[in-house]
Amino acid sequence: MNQGTLAYEEALRMVLDASARLPAEDCAVAACLGRILARDIVSAAALPPFDNSAMDGFALRGDTDVVPTNTELDIEGEQAAGDGISRSRGGAWEIMTGARMPDGLDRVIPVEQTERVASAARIRLLADVERGQNVRTAGSDLQRGETVLAAGSVFGPNHLMLLAALGVATVSVTARPRVAVLCTGRELVDDPAQALAPGQIRNSNGPFLAARVPLAGADVVHIETVGDDAPAFELALQRALDAGAQVIVSSGAVSMGRYDFVPQALERIGAETLFHKVAIRPGKPLLFARLPGGALLFGLPGNPIAVAVGLRFFIEPALRVMLGLPDETPRRVPLAVAYNKKPRLRFHLKTRLLIDAQGCLAAEVLGGQESYRIRPLAEANAWAVVPADVDALPAGAMIDVYGPGHLEFPLPYENVA
Repeated sequence: MNQGTLAYEEALRMVLDASARLPAEDCAVAACLGRILARDIVSAAALPPFDNSAMDGFALRGDTDVVPTNTELDIEGEQAAGDGISRSRGGAWEIMTGARMPDGLDRVIPVEQTERVASAARIRLLADVERGQNVRTAGSDLQRGETVLAAGSVFGPNHLMLLAALGVATVSVTARPRVAVLCTGRELVDDPAQALAPGQIRNSNGPFLAARVPLAGADVVHIETVGDDAPAFELALQRALDAGAQVIVSSGAVSMGRYDFVPQALERIGAETLFHKVAIRPGKPLLFARLPGGALLFGLPGNPIAVAVGLRFFIEPALRVMLGLPDETPRRVPLAVAYNKKPRLRFHLKTRLLIDAQGCLAAEVLGGQESYRIRPLAEANAWAVVPADVDALPAGAMIDVYGPGHLEFPLPYENVA
């Protein structure tokens, strides 16, 4: 084990080095929302697949760039959406929006810019019509052979629309990491209907992790609460591994107190503890280990905000590696108000992004940054990070800002007067 308190950057590098990309698997497009594409998707067809009309009107052609006003043409046929190939002999074709252009015709005049003449089998143009006017040409949206979506894209509903239009039924996605959540503490109560006895608190870490881990691209395969009991914790670890967990997240019992048994329990089962303690706030006692068989364990302190920071800045980067995503890049945003902190620790701050009356984006560090205070987390829409070697930042100083989760972007913000 690396002895002593590590700098965040060194600890994170160890986490990333211990993480490995997971294999690809095929997934039905309709079930792929939120999944990470493992391979580029290349279009096997053009969009639109054929020249078609952009509006209801009359399709026609001309030997010049412009067919002039007052030109009269016989109505040769009618083309509705869904009709197949038609061939023009030189007259006008009544055409509906989205209908395939008859072969030989190259422009469309809106119906309101025409009038019927003679026996209504002939039209007169009430406006000039240019070549290509009101025609959606084949491939103008997407050419065959173009890359539609790149590997590493997070699949969303807008992508679903595109692939549905192309007739793509399945795509290759990276397998979702399998995560188990273990909460420790005899004071914890899971049942919200159960009355609290003196000294008890409700388990907030478990529901938080169970909700956030899937938003980070992983599946929760096991969740359990155990007391301050090392043998019970070891049995819970085994149940997590039996459920197929590749990553285990525990909360509590990693500090230096009498009941902080996780380091000793890991030693007894032959786990390799890679580090224990990082120069961050909150979450300094964070522990990272590799279990026999290769599963990774993140031992987070029990305070709720330490859990949130451990997930956001250690576990989610590991999941990015497993999902085949590049390193995350923060945004640089000016501070709304000056901020001071203790030196030698990297601070992760509950923050709200705002747009002021002048339309400028700013980061407001919220009050209540203590690791036990949950309400400010509910009010935050971002995390701001102050490096360990910085102890004071004036208003307007640029600061690194991260979204609530690594797959949630762009960063949210609020308007303020």
